[in-house]
Amino acid sequence: MTSQNLLSVAMVTLGCARNEVDSEELAGRLEADGFRLVDDPADADTVVVNTCGFVESAKKDSVDTLLAAADLKESGRTQAVVAVGCMAERYGKELAESLPEADAVLGFDDYPDISARLRSIIAGEQHHAHTPQDRRRLLPISPVERSLSTAAVPGHASGPASLRRRLDSGPTASLKLASGCDRRCSFCAIPAFRGSFVSRRPSDVLQEAQWLGTQGVRELFLVSENSTSYGKDLGDLRLLETLLPELVAVDGVERVRVSYLQPAETRPGLVEAIATTPGVTPYFDLSFQHASGPLLRRMRRFGDPDSFLALLEQIRGFAPTAGVRSNVIVGFPGETEQDLETLCDFLVAARLDVTGVFGYSDEDGTEAATYDGKLDEDEVRARAEHVSALVEELTAQRALERVGEHVEVLVERVEDAPSDDRVEGRAAHQGPEVDGSTYLVDSAAKVGDLVRAVVVGAEGADLYARGL
Repeated sequence: MTSQNLLSVAMVTLGCARNEVDSEELAGRLEADGFRLVDDPADADTVVVNTCGFVESAKKDSVDTLLAAADLKESGRTQAVVAVGCMAERYGKELAESLPEADAVLGFDDYPDISARLRSIIAGEQHHAHTPQDRRRLLPISPVERSLSTAAVPGHASGPASLRRRLDSGPTASLKLASGCDRRCSFCAIPAFRGSFVSRRPSDVLQEAQWLGTQGVRELFLVSENSTSYGKDLGDLRLLETLLPELVAVDGVERVRVSYLQPAETRPGLVEAIATTPGVTPYFDLSFQHASGPLLRRMRRFGDPDSFLALLEQIRGFAPTAGVRSNVIVGFPGETEQDLETLCDFLVAARLDVTGVFGYSDEDGTEAATYDGKLDEDEVRARAEHVSALVEELTAQRALERVGEHVEVLVERVEDAPSDDRVEGRAAHQGPEVDGSTYLVDSAAKVGDLVRAVVVGAEGADLYARGL
Protein backbone atom coordinates (compact mmCIF):
# COMPACT_ATOMS: atom_id res chain seq x y z
CA MET A 1 0.00 0.00 0.00
CA THR A 2 1.42 3.39 -0.99
CA SER A 3 1.46 6.29 1.45
CA GLN A 4 -1.29 7.96 -0.58
CA ASN A 5 -3.59 5.01 0.13
CA LEU A 6 -3.13 5.22 3.90
CA LEU A 7 -5.84 6.83 6.00
CA SER A 8 -4.84 10.44 6.53
CA VAL A 9 -5.17 12.44 9.73
CA ALA A 10 -4.66 16.10 10.61
CA MET A 11 -3.87 17.16 14.17
CA VAL A 12 -5.19 20.58 15.22
CA THR A 13 -3.79 21.73 18.55
CA LEU A 14 -5.27 24.40 20.80
CA GLY A 15 -4.13 25.65 24.19
CA CYS A 16 -0.78 25.38 25.92
CA ALA A 17 2.61 23.87 25.17
CA ARG A 18 1.67 20.78 27.18
CA ASN A 19 -1.10 20.11 24.67
CA GLU A 20 1.45 20.41 21.86
CA VAL A 21 3.45 17.57 23.38
CA ASP A 22 0.31 15.46 23.73
CA SER A 23 -0.54 16.08 20.05
CA GLU A 24 2.93 14.99 18.95
CA GLU A 25 2.65 11.81 21.00
CA LEU A 26 -0.73 11.06 19.39
CA ALA A 27 0.75 11.84 15.97
CA GLY A 28 3.64 9.46 16.65
CA ARG A 29 1.29 6.66 17.64
CA LEU A 30 -0.89 7.20 14.58
CA GLU A 31 2.01 7.33 12.14
CA ALA A 32 3.56 4.20 13.66
CA ASP A 33 0.24 2.40 13.20
CA GLY A 34 -0.15 3.23 9.52
CA PHE A 35 -1.83 6.64 9.36
CA ARG A 36 -0.52 9.36 7.03
CA LEU A 37 -0.17 12.73 8.75
CA VAL A 38 -1.18 15.82 6.76
CA ASP A 39 -1.00 19.50 7.68
CA ASP A 40 -4.24 20.74 6.14
CA PRO A 41 -7.48 19.43 7.71
CA ALA A 42 -9.15 19.74 4.29
CA ASP A 43 -6.80 17.00 3.03
CA ALA A 44 -7.50 14.60 5.89
CA ASP A 45 -9.82 11.61 6.19
CA THR A 46 -10.13 12.45 9.86
CA VAL A 47 -9.42 15.62 11.84
CA VAL A 48 -8.34 15.30 15.47
CA VAL A 49 -8.83 18.50 17.47
CA ASN A 50 -6.79 18.63 20.67
CA THR A 51 -9.02 20.93 22.71
CA CYS A 52 -8.34 23.27 25.62
CA GLY A 53 -10.67 23.34 28.61
CA PHE A 54 -8.94 25.96 30.76
CA VAL A 55 -11.14 29.08 30.61
CA GLU A 56 -14.35 30.06 28.82
CA SER A 57 -12.61 31.75 25.89
CA ALA A 58 -10.49 28.64 25.30
CA LYS A 59 -13.55 26.40 25.43
CA LYS A 60 -15.27 28.61 22.86
CA ASP A 61 -12.24 28.43 20.56
CA SER A 62 -12.30 24.64 20.88
CA VAL A 63 -15.98 24.40 19.96
CA ASP A 64 -15.56 26.81 17.05
CA THR A 65 -12.61 24.77 15.74
CA LEU A 66 -14.57 21.52 15.98
CA LEU A 67 -17.51 23.08 14.11
CA ALA A 68 -15.20 24.42 11.39
CA ALA A 69 -13.65 20.97 10.99
CA ALA A 70 -17.11 19.39 10.84
CA ASP A 71 -17.98 21.70 7.93
CA LEU A 72 -15.23 19.96 5.93
CA LYS A 73 -17.33 16.80 5.88
CA GLU A 74 -19.72 18.60 3.55
CA SER A 75 -17.13 20.04 1.19
CA GLY A 76 -14.02 17.84 1.30
CA ARG A 77 -12.67 14.36 1.87
CA THR A 78 -13.03 14.50 5.65
CA GLN A 79 -15.03 11.58 7.02
CA ALA A 80 -14.74 12.14 10.77
CA VAL A 81 -13.97 14.86 13.30
CA VAL A 82 -12.76 13.77 16.72
CA ALA A 83 -12.32 15.80 19.91
CA VAL A 84 -9.48 14.95 22.29
CA GLY A 85 -7.64 16.97 24.91
CA CYS A 86 -8.58 18.74 28.10
CA MET A 87 -12.08 19.85 27.13
CA ALA A 88 -12.91 16.36 25.86
CA GLU A 89 -11.58 14.80 29.07
CA ARG A 90 -13.27 17.36 31.29
CA TYR A 91 -16.76 17.12 29.79
CA GLY A 92 -16.84 13.76 27.97
CA LYS A 93 -20.40 12.58 27.45
CA GLU A 94 -21.81 16.07 28.05
CA LEU A 95 -19.66 17.52 25.24
CA ALA A 96 -20.59 14.65 22.91
CA GLU A 97 -24.31 15.22 23.50
CA SER A 98 -24.12 18.99 23.07
CA LEU A 99 -21.89 18.83 19.97
CA PRO A 100 -23.26 16.15 17.64
CA GLU A 101 -21.19 17.63 14.79
CA ALA A 102 -18.18 15.87 16.33
CA ASP A 103 -18.15 12.16 15.49
CA ALA A 104 -16.49 11.20 18.77
CA VAL A 105 -15.15 12.62 22.01
CA LEU A 106 -12.12 10.70 23.30
CA GLY A 107 -10.66 10.92 26.80
CA PHE A 108 -7.07 10.46 27.96
CA ASP A 109 -7.67 6.74 28.55
CA ASP A 110 -8.25 6.36 24.80
CA TYR A 111 -4.81 7.73 23.88
CA PRO A 112 -2.83 4.46 24.06
CA ASP A 113 -5.31 2.93 21.55
CA ILE A 114 -5.84 6.07 19.47
CA SER A 115 -5.26 4.30 16.11
CA ALA A 116 -7.87 1.62 16.77
CA ARG A 117 -10.30 4.27 17.99
CA LEU A 118 -9.95 6.35 14.82
CA ARG A 119 -10.27 3.36 12.51
CA SER A 120 -13.50 2.29 14.17
CA ILE A 121 -14.89 5.83 14.06
CA ILE A 122 -14.05 6.19 10.36
CA ALA A 123 -15.71 2.82 9.78
CA GLY A 124 -18.90 4.26 11.21
CA GLU A 125 -18.87 2.55 14.59
CA GLN A 126 -20.32 4.59 17.43
CA HIS A 127 -18.00 5.57 20.24
CA HIS A 128 -19.56 6.11 23.65
CA ALA A 129 -17.90 9.06 25.37
CA HIS A 130 -16.78 8.64 28.95
CA THR A 131 -18.49 10.09 32.00
CA PRO A 132 -15.90 12.47 33.48
CA GLN A 133 -14.38 11.70 36.86
CA ASP A 134 -11.89 13.41 39.13
CA ARG A 135 -8.63 12.00 37.76
CA ARG A 136 -6.88 12.69 41.05
CA ARG A 137 -8.70 9.61 42.36
CA LEU A 138 -6.95 7.39 39.81
CA LEU A 139 -3.61 7.78 41.57
CA PRO A 140 -2.44 6.99 45.10
CA ILE A 141 -2.58 9.87 47.57
CA SER A 142 1.08 9.30 48.40
CA PRO A 143 3.22 10.72 45.56
CA VAL A 144 5.92 8.06 46.00
CA GLU A 145 3.40 5.30 45.20
CA ARG A 146 2.23 6.81 41.91
CA SER A 147 4.84 5.09 39.76
CA LEU A 148 2.88 1.85 40.28
CA SER A 149 -0.26 3.24 38.64
CA THR A 150 -1.33 2.16 35.15
CA ALA A 151 -3.52 5.23 34.55
CA ALA A 152 -2.96 6.95 31.19
CA VAL A 153 -0.85 10.11 31.48
CA PRO A 154 -0.67 12.02 28.16
CA GLY A 155 2.77 13.06 27.03
CA HIS A 156 4.55 10.52 29.23
CA ALA A 157 5.24 7.87 26.63
CA SER A 158 8.47 5.99 27.23
CA GLY A 159 10.38 3.70 24.92
CA PRO A 160 10.86 4.24 21.17
CA ALA A 161 11.16 7.83 19.98
CA SER A 162 8.61 6.95 17.30
CA LEU A 163 5.96 7.53 19.98
CA ARG A 164 6.43 11.23 19.29
CA ARG A 165 6.31 12.85 15.88
CA ARG A 166 7.18 16.52 15.50
CA LEU A 167 4.41 18.61 13.97
CA ASP A 168 6.55 21.77 13.85
CA SER A 169 9.97 22.03 12.24
CA GLY A 170 11.09 25.04 14.31
CA PRO A 171 14.26 25.06 16.46
CA THR A 172 12.32 25.03 19.75
CA ALA A 173 10.38 22.08 21.16
CA SER A 174 8.42 21.53 24.33
CA LEU A 175 9.46 18.61 26.54
CA LYS A 176 7.25 17.35 29.36
CA LEU A 177 8.74 17.07 32.82
CA ALA A 178 5.52 16.10 34.56
CA SER A 179 1.74 16.16 34.41
CA GLY A 180 -0.98 17.05 36.88
CA CYS A 181 -0.89 19.06 40.08
CA ASP A 182 -1.28 18.40 43.80
CA ARG A 183 -2.11 21.98 44.71
CA ARG A 184 -5.70 22.96 45.42
CA CYS A 185 -5.95 26.52 44.14
CA SER A 186 -9.58 27.50 44.64
CA PHE A 187 -9.99 28.94 41.11
CA CYS A 188 -8.39 26.11 39.14
CA ALA A 189 -10.06 22.99 37.71
CA ILE A 190 -6.95 21.57 36.01
CA PRO A 191 -6.04 18.96 38.68
CA ALA A 192 -9.52 17.42 38.42
CA PHE A 193 -9.10 16.53 34.74
CA ARG A 194 -5.30 16.35 34.46
CA GLY A 195 -4.92 14.39 37.68
CA SER A 196 -2.43 14.42 40.54
CA PHE A 197 1.20 15.36 40.01
CA VAL A 198 3.31 12.72 38.24
CA SER A 199 6.97 13.24 37.30
CA ARG A 200 8.45 11.60 34.24
CA ARG A 201 11.50 9.52 34.97
CA PRO A 202 14.75 11.36 34.14
CA SER A 203 15.80 8.58 31.76
CA ASP A 204 12.62 9.10 29.70
CA VAL A 205 13.08 12.89 29.67
CA LEU A 206 16.69 12.51 28.56
CA GLN A 207 15.87 9.94 25.87
CA GLU A 208 13.25 12.25 24.38
CA ALA A 209 15.63 15.22 24.62
CA GLN A 210 18.28 13.25 22.71
CA TRP A 211 15.76 12.40 20.01
CA LEU A 212 14.69 16.06 19.77
CA GLY A 213 18.35 17.02 19.40
CA THR A 214 18.52 14.80 16.29
CA GLN A 215 15.44 16.59 14.89
CA GLY A 216 17.12 20.01 14.71
CA VAL A 217 15.89 21.29 18.08
CA ARG A 218 18.21 23.90 19.58
CA GLU A 219 16.09 24.90 22.59
CA LEU A 220 14.23 22.57 24.93
CA PHE A 221 11.22 24.15 26.66
CA LEU A 222 10.51 22.13 29.81
CA VAL A 223 6.79 22.14 30.56
CA SER A 224 4.46 20.85 33.28
CA GLU A 225 1.69 22.14 35.51
CA ASN A 226 4.23 22.75 38.30
CA SER A 227 7.91 22.30 37.49
CA THR A 228 9.03 23.13 41.03
CA SER A 229 7.48 19.84 42.23
CA TYR A 230 9.50 17.73 39.78
CA GLY A 231 10.99 14.68 41.45
CA LYS A 232 8.99 14.74 44.67
CA ASP A 233 7.15 11.55 43.70
CA LEU A 234 10.47 9.95 42.70
CA GLY A 235 11.96 10.59 46.11
CA ASP A 236 14.23 13.50 45.18
CA LEU A 237 12.90 17.05 45.19
CA ARG A 238 16.26 18.32 43.89
CA LEU A 239 16.04 16.15 40.77
CA LEU A 240 15.51 19.10 38.42
CA GLU A 241 18.73 20.74 39.60
CA THR A 242 20.67 17.61 38.66
CA LEU A 243 18.77 17.00 35.42
CA LEU A 244 19.34 20.45 33.92
CA PRO A 245 23.10 20.01 33.22
CA GLU A 246 22.42 16.63 31.61
CA LEU A 247 19.84 18.18 29.27
CA VAL A 248 22.21 20.99 28.30
CA ALA A 249 24.83 18.36 27.39
CA VAL A 250 22.54 16.69 24.82
CA ASP A 251 24.03 16.84 21.31
CA GLY A 252 22.44 19.60 19.23
CA VAL A 253 20.79 21.35 22.19
CA GLU A 254 22.08 24.84 22.96
CA ARG A 255 19.47 26.17 25.39
CA VAL A 256 17.17 24.72 28.04
CA ARG A 257 14.28 26.75 29.44
CA VAL A 258 12.08 25.88 32.43
CA SER A 259 8.43 26.93 32.54
CA TYR A 260 5.81 27.32 35.27
CA LEU A 261 7.44 27.72 38.64
CA GLN A 262 5.25 27.91 41.74
CA PRO A 263 6.60 30.88 43.77
CA ALA A 264 5.87 29.25 47.14
CA GLU A 265 7.93 26.18 46.13
CA THR A 266 10.80 27.95 44.35
CA ARG A 267 13.73 26.98 46.56
CA PRO A 268 17.10 28.78 46.57
CA GLY A 269 18.94 25.82 45.02
CA LEU A 270 16.60 25.76 42.04
CA VAL A 271 16.91 29.52 41.58
CA GLU A 272 20.69 29.20 41.53
CA ALA A 273 20.61 26.26 39.10
CA ILE A 274 18.38 28.06 36.60
CA ALA A 275 20.24 31.34 36.92
CA THR A 276 23.81 30.05 36.74
CA THR A 277 23.95 26.71 34.87
CA PRO A 278 25.61 27.33 31.48
CA GLY A 279 23.11 26.64 28.70
CA VAL A 280 20.07 27.03 30.94
CA THR A 281 18.30 30.32 30.23
CA PRO A 282 17.99 32.58 33.30
CA TYR A 283 14.23 32.70 32.78
CA PHE A 284 11.66 32.52 35.56
CA ASP A 285 8.02 31.84 34.74
CA LEU A 286 6.55 32.59 38.18
CA SER A 287 2.83 32.15 38.70
CA PHE A 288 2.15 34.92 41.24
CA GLN A 289 -1.61 35.18 40.42
CA HIS A 290 -1.95 38.18 42.78
CA ALA A 291 0.04 40.05 45.42
CA SER A 292 -2.45 40.66 48.22
CA GLY A 293 -1.69 38.21 51.03
CA PRO A 294 -5.29 37.87 52.25
CA LEU A 295 -6.64 37.40 48.72
CA LEU A 296 -3.95 34.84 47.88
CA ARG A 297 -4.97 32.80 50.92
CA ARG A 298 -8.56 32.95 49.66
CA MET A 299 -7.18 31.55 46.41
CA ARG A 300 -5.54 28.75 48.47
CA ARG A 301 -2.14 30.12 47.59
CA PHE A 302 0.69 31.67 49.58
CA GLY A 303 2.73 34.83 49.37
CA ASP A 304 2.66 38.60 49.64
CA PRO A 305 4.55 41.53 48.10
CA ASP A 306 7.50 41.25 50.48
CA SER A 307 8.11 37.53 49.87
CA PHE A 308 7.65 37.89 46.12
CA LEU A 309 10.01 40.87 45.89
CA ALA A 310 12.57 38.98 48.00
CA LEU A 311 12.40 36.09 45.52
CA LEU A 312 12.94 38.49 42.62
CA GLU A 313 15.89 40.06 44.44
CA GLN A 314 17.39 36.62 44.92
CA ILE A 315 16.97 35.83 41.21
CA ARG A 316 18.53 39.09 40.09
CA GLY A 317 21.36 38.64 42.58
CA PHE A 318 22.43 35.60 40.57
CA ALA A 319 21.43 36.94 37.12
CA PRO A 320 20.77 40.70 36.93
CA THR A 321 19.29 40.48 33.42
CA ALA A 322 17.14 37.40 34.08
CA GLY A 323 13.78 37.24 32.36
CA VAL A 324 10.73 37.09 34.62
CA ARG A 325 7.13 36.65 33.52
CA SER A 326 3.93 35.98 35.42
CA ASN A 327 0.13 35.84 35.29
CA VAL A 328 -2.37 37.55 37.56
CA ILE A 329 -6.10 37.16 38.17
CA VAL A 330 -8.12 40.34 38.65
CA GLY A 331 -11.62 40.56 40.12
CA PHE A 332 -11.43 37.39 42.22
CA PRO A 333 -14.38 37.07 44.64
CA GLY A 334 -13.80 39.34 47.62
CA GLU A 335 -11.09 41.42 45.93
CA THR A 336 -11.19 44.91 47.47
CA GLU A 337 -9.92 48.13 45.98
CA GLN A 338 -7.06 47.91 48.47
CA ASP A 339 -6.20 44.41 47.19
CA LEU A 340 -6.15 45.79 43.66
CA GLU A 341 -3.90 48.67 44.73
CA THR A 342 -1.55 46.20 46.42
CA LEU A 343 -1.33 44.24 43.17
CA CYS A 344 -0.62 47.34 41.10
CA ASP A 345 2.04 48.58 43.52
CA PHE A 346 3.71 45.17 43.40
CA LEU A 347 3.72 45.10 39.59
CA VAL A 348 5.42 48.50 39.52
CA ALA A 349 8.08 47.36 41.98
CA ALA A 350 8.60 43.91 40.41
CA ARG A 351 9.82 45.07 36.97
CA LEU A 352 8.53 41.95 35.22
CA ASP A 353 9.20 41.46 31.52
CA VAL A 354 5.69 40.25 30.70
CA THR A 355 2.53 39.79 32.76
CA GLY A 356 -0.63 38.05 31.57
CA VAL A 357 -3.82 39.58 33.01
CA PHE A 358 -6.98 37.50 33.38
CA GLY A 359 -10.36 38.68 34.59
CA TYR A 360 -11.86 36.17 36.99
CA SER A 361 -14.73 33.94 35.90
CA ASP A 362 -16.25 30.91 37.63
CA GLU A 363 -14.96 27.52 36.57
CA ASP A 364 -17.12 24.41 36.92
CA GLY A 365 -16.36 22.35 39.99
CA THR A 366 -13.97 24.81 41.66
CA GLU A 367 -14.19 26.01 45.24
CA ALA A 368 -14.14 29.66 44.15
CA ALA A 369 -17.32 29.15 42.14
CA THR A 370 -19.12 28.74 45.49
CA TYR A 371 -17.64 31.85 47.08
CA ASP A 372 -19.63 34.91 48.04
CA GLY A 373 -18.31 38.39 47.34
CA LYS A 374 -18.55 37.97 43.56
CA LEU A 375 -17.85 41.15 41.62
CA ASP A 376 -20.10 42.33 38.82
CA GLU A 377 -18.87 41.27 35.37
CA ASP A 378 -18.52 44.90 34.31
CA GLU A 379 -16.42 45.62 37.40
CA VAL A 380 -14.20 42.61 36.73
CA ARG A 381 -13.75 43.78 33.14
CA ALA A 382 -12.94 47.34 34.24
CA ARG A 383 -10.34 46.13 36.73
CA ALA A 384 -8.76 43.82 34.18
CA GLU A 385 -8.55 46.67 31.67
CA HIS A 386 -6.99 48.93 34.31
CA VAL A 387 -4.31 46.39 35.22
CA SER A 388 -3.72 45.50 31.56
CA ALA A 389 -3.06 49.15 30.73
CA LEU A 390 -0.59 49.37 33.61
CA VAL A 391 1.11 46.15 32.53
CA GLU A 392 1.40 47.35 28.95
CA GLU A 393 3.22 50.46 30.16
CA LEU A 394 5.47 48.52 32.54
CA THR A 395 6.33 45.94 29.87
CA ALA A 396 7.39 48.69 27.47
CA GLN A 397 9.50 50.32 30.18
CA ARG A 398 11.22 47.03 31.02
CA ALA A 399 12.01 46.41 27.36
CA LEU A 400 13.52 49.88 27.04
CA GLU A 401 15.74 49.11 30.03
CA ARG A 402 17.31 46.36 27.92
CA VAL A 403 18.57 48.75 25.22
CA GLY A 404 22.35 48.38 25.20
CA GLU A 405 22.17 44.88 26.70
CA HIS A 406 24.00 42.01 25.02
CA VAL A 407 21.67 39.13 24.14
CA GLU A 408 21.83 35.77 22.39
CA VAL A 409 18.98 35.36 19.92
CA LEU A 410 17.68 32.02 18.65
CA VAL A 411 16.38 32.69 15.11
CA GLU A 412 12.94 31.18 14.50
CA ARG A 413 11.67 32.90 11.35
CA VAL A 414 13.24 34.56 8.32
CA GLU A 415 11.15 36.43 5.75
CA ASP A 416 12.33 36.90 2.17
CA ALA A 417 11.44 40.58 1.86
CA PRO A 418 14.03 42.98 3.32
CA SER A 419 12.66 44.75 6.41
CA ASP A 420 13.49 45.57 10.03
CA ASP A 421 11.51 42.53 11.18
CA ARG A 422 12.76 40.08 8.54
CA VAL A 423 14.79 37.97 10.99
CA GLU A 424 12.79 37.12 14.11
CA GLY A 425 13.89 35.18 17.16
CA ARG A 426 13.94 35.17 20.92
CA ALA A 427 16.50 36.28 23.45
CA ALA A 428 17.09 34.25 26.61
CA HIS A 429 14.54 36.25 28.60
CA GLN A 430 11.75 35.58 26.07
CA GLY A 431 9.72 32.37 26.25
CA PRO A 432 8.02 30.88 23.18
CA GLU A 433 4.98 32.77 21.83
CA VAL A 434 4.08 34.71 24.98
CA ASP A 435 7.00 37.04 25.76
CA GLY A 436 7.58 39.04 22.61
CA SER A 437 10.30 38.65 19.98
CA THR A 438 13.72 40.03 19.15
CA TYR A 439 14.24 41.22 15.57
CA LEU A 440 17.76 41.24 14.16
CA VAL A 441 18.59 44.35 12.13
CA ASP A 442 20.59 43.94 8.91
CA SER A 443 21.14 40.24 9.56
CA ALA A 444 21.73 37.32 7.21
CA ALA A 445 21.08 34.74 9.95
CA LYS A 446 19.19 31.51 9.24
CA VAL A 447 16.52 29.68 11.22
CA GLY A 448 18.20 27.81 14.07
CA ASP A 449 21.17 30.16 14.35
CA LEU A 450 22.14 31.54 17.75
CA VAL A 451 23.22 35.12 17.21
CA ARG A 452 25.03 37.29 19.74
CA ALA A 453 23.68 40.83 19.43
CA VAL A 454 23.21 44.14 21.22
CA VAL A 455 19.74 45.59 21.79
CA VAL A 456 19.30 48.86 19.89
CA GLY A 457 15.58 49.51 20.31
CA ALA A 458 12.30 48.32 21.77
CA GLU A 459 8.60 48.41 20.94
CA GLY A 460 6.25 47.00 23.55
CA ALA A 461 7.73 43.66 24.63
CA ASP A 462 9.62 43.33 21.34
CA LEU A 463 13.30 44.19 20.96
CA TYR A 464 15.46 45.18 17.99
CA ALA A 465 19.06 44.07 18.07
CA ARG A 466 22.16 44.24 15.90
CA GLY A 467 24.59 41.34 15.60
CA LEU A 468 27.97 41.71 17.24
